[in-house]
Amino acid sequence: MVNAKVIQFRRGRHTIHEKHMLIEIEGVDSKEKALKQVGKEVSWKSPAGKIIKGKVSGSHGNKGVVKAIFEKGLPGQSVTTSVEVK
Repeated sequence: MVNAKVIQFRRGRHTIHEKHMLIEIEGVDSKEKALKQVGKEVSWKSPAGKIIKGKVSGSHGNKGVVKAIFEKGLPGQSVTTSVEVK
C-alpha cells in the first residue's frame, strides 16, 4: 500500500465532477510513473469509518498527479486528506 493525498475535484471552468478526484501519490513525480499506477485501487476512509473505494483512471498533467474515479462522490472534507493506493 502507498499513501497518497487528495488534491482537488476534477473540474472545468463551469463544472465539477463529484466522482473524479485528483490524487498526488508519494514517490510519483513524472507522467511515466503516473501511468504505471493506472488500474490500481484507491480507498478513502471517512472520519465516521466508512470506506469509499475507487480506481486510478489516468494521469493528469506532467508532474505525476493521477485521476481517480470513485464509486460514490467524495465529500468536500476529503480534500487534503490521505488515501491508500493498493
